[in-house]
Amino acid sequence: MQQALLSWAADHGRDLPWRRTRDPWEVLVSELMLQQTQVPRVVPRWEAFLERFPDPAACAAASAGDVVRAWEGLGYNRRALNLHRCAVLVVERHGGHLPDDLDALLALPGIGPYTARAVLVFAYEHDIGLVDTNAGRFLARAGAGQSLAPRDAQTLADSLVPPGDGWAWGQAVFDLGALVCLKRTPRCVVCPIVASCAWASVGWPEPDPVAGSAGISTPQSTFAGSDRQGRGRLVDALRRGPVEVDRLADVMGWPDAERAERVAATLVVDGLAVVADDGTLRLP
Repeated sequence: MQQALLSWAADHGRDLPWRRTRDPWEVLVSELMLQQTQVPRVVPRWEAFLERFPDPAACAAASAGDVVRAWEGLGYNRRALNLHRCAVLVVERHGGHLPDDLDALLALPGIGPYTARAVLVFAYEHDIGLVDTNAGRFLARAGAGQSLAPRDAQTLADSLVPPGDGWAWGQAVFDLGALVCLKRTPRCVVCPIVASCAWASVGWPEPDPVAGSAGISTPQSTFAGSDRQGRGRLVDALRRGPVEVDRLADVMGWPDAERAERVAATLVVDGLAVVADDGTLRLP
């Protein structure tokens, strides 16, 4: 399985800009931007963000508001805030360099188990497996032929990494999940490892092993009209300047002023907005 997948990826893998770097900061930024955001939206913003904040020190020296402004167009703005907090601690604790250690990475804001391992694999070339949505489909279908609990998925992912090829294997698994082992209509007829796929070997029985398996994302609630939409609209407005409290409902697109104030308060609690001395809301 391993050699067949690596050979296929060498010929069919995606040419993405962050794959040309081993810089830990650049890898981290790409991984955070790619969370719940499609690749075409990320590419130009990743390049622009790194031009402005080329390393943790540059990010830490900026205000949190400046980092949130640079995150425009990506959504899920808490990622930007956590990235700034992470950069500050990287400078304070690690001399401005992301650590080459799982526990140390996990101790940083915004870095969870997957992101920490992605930095270790794609920046430091560790031979460990990754479990996200794309990799999770590969693991459940091809690797196990059944749904996997998180610990079992990570153990299986680690066991399948060819020694010395952790970086290439991680990219190959992601490409397989993105291009072939799709969520609803897997392209098994063109899959390079169908001959060794555990699910295919027993005739693709239902239910699909990805159902409920580790790493597989679940559908989100409707965005239109949600508090998330209102938060995003307010952050976009704050990027342009302060917002008066009596304008909150208009900025969020709602007639309900009480709801608007409640949702705005969640931004303040999260650190994405601050209340200025004049009572207006501003970016931190």
